[in-house]
Amino acid sequence: MPISTSQVPAQAGTRGHSVSASLQSWLPRLVLAPSVAISLFFVYGFMIWTFVLSLTNSRMLPSYHFVGFGQYARLMANERWWVAASNLAIFGGLFIAICLVIGAGLAILLDQRIRQEGTLRTLYLYPMALSFIVTGVVWKWLLNPGLGIQAMVRSWGFDSFTFDWLVQPDMAVYTLVIAAVWQASGFVMALFLAGLRGIDDEIIKAAQLDGASLPRIYRRVILPCLRPVVFSAVMILSHIAIKSFDLVVALTGGGPGYSSDLPATFMYAHAFTRAQIGLGSASAMLMLGGVLAILVPYLYSELRSKRDV
Repeated sequence: MPISTSQVPAQAGTRGHSVSASLQSWLPRLVLAPSVAISLFFVYGFMIWTFVLSLTNSRMLPSYHFVGFGQYARLMANERWWVAASNLAIFGGLFIAICLVIGAGLAILLDQRIRQEGTLRTLYLYPMALSFIVTGVVWKWLLNPGLGIQAMVRSWGFDSFTFDWLVQPDMAVYTLVIAAVWQASGFVMALFLAGLRGIDDEIIKAAQLDGASLPRIYRRVILPCLRPVVFSAVMILSHIAIKSFDLVVALTGGGPGYSSDLPATFMYAHAFTRAQIGLGSASAMLMLGGVLAILVPYLYSELRSKRDV
């Protein structure tokens, strides 16, 4: 049956519209494809390569003579690694816990719509704008027994005052906690404050009508609603703690001796600078395992709870 001339433009228009819609649907994918490919290569590709190197006897340069888990056995037998791991447990635990407590407290304070809220929020957030190198150098001056807090208090007449944690092997790791908490607690406050401002006011009003006091409302109603914020804060702080390197180098240098070493400084000072690429790669994989040990159980519980619902 012959096609009329009026049908040809209609079919061409339909075909053109289909091609245009197809291009519009694929264009975002084509634009994002190079970035996704580069990210996959430089993140996950190098993670896989690091794992491969951890199974080899690589020293100054990569070598592909596989030794199985020999580098991990060497790492487990290294006393300095265990010092760094125990320091990470102390530093990470205190750092995360104190930042959560201080951040939540400051957020609750600012959530009361106090005067000069903007100024206080800026002051609390300002330390996060500094690099950990700057933070480490400043706190190294403050904690130096000869010219910092100890010297200042003694100049006021308190000659018996002592605050020399920076030079005490058993206490040096706690100076890292002080500096890190000072820098990161304002950021945690911002996370909690955003979460508080996102809670529906009707929930709070309903609790107030039931006669609940403000502390009880925060404890029983508001804080349970902030579980995603707590998880985000814990993940970010855990990441900061596990990869902490510049703060340690600037503040304690890993000393006295290697008493304040963390895994990141061990990986650099004891492995890579001594031509132990295989050993350093093994320590890097264990650090990655520490992050996954926190992330995977939480994601599993969240996905399981959603599936049950």
